[in-house]
Amino acid sequence: MRLFWIVAGVMVLDQATKLVVRLNMDIGHLGAINLLGDWLKFTYTENPGMAFGITFGPAGLITVFSLLAAAMITIYMFRVRTGYLPYTVSLACILGGALGNIIDRLFYGMVFGYAPFFQGRVVDFIHFDIWYGQLPSAVPLIGDVYLALFPIFNVADIGIVGGVIGILIFQKKFLAGVTADQPSEETVNPDVLSSPIQDSRPVTE
Repeated sequence: MRLFWIVAGVMVLDQATKLVVRLNMDIGHLGAINLLGDWLKFTYTENPGMAFGITFGPAGLITVFSLLAAAMITIYMFRVRTGYLPYTVSLACILGGALGNIIDRLFYGMVFGYAPFFQGRVVDFIHFDIWYGQLPSAVPLIGDVYLALFPIFNVADIGIVGGVIGILIFQKKFLAGVTADQPSEETVNPDVLSSPIQDSRPVTE
């Protein structure tokens, strides 16, 4: 039950902040709000794709993949819910973040009137504007690409990234607990040791 509240908490906080931004800010850099100088600001953008704006396939395909991934995370989290707490909390943060972004993709286009159901765009607004510019042409694969050091993200992304980091940190203790709960193959049934050996050979006089 506590994992459910963590999932719900991340999802609600994500949606609350997105709605505040969506209803009160102008989209784009001209509507940005500086928080700490120029390097930390709120910049309202909408992402039609995955992380870093990556898109593939027809509209709505990313939503389908997101739903499948969330379903698999839910099943796995339910199976390991009694395991090492920091590990399961990390899973809950990932699931809460995934569901937060899925809500955008499912409903925002329809609710705000810019796209049909299943084809909404994810609202991003947290912007670390530390560095941006054109990469040198000598860089393999991504040379001459305009790149920001940190993409604009949201609370759901924080939950997902934080959860992944938590899994990497705590998976060793989680796996150690799983191994400790499994009986050793060399363990002998004590009832077998205490019972007399039955000789099945016929008795002859």
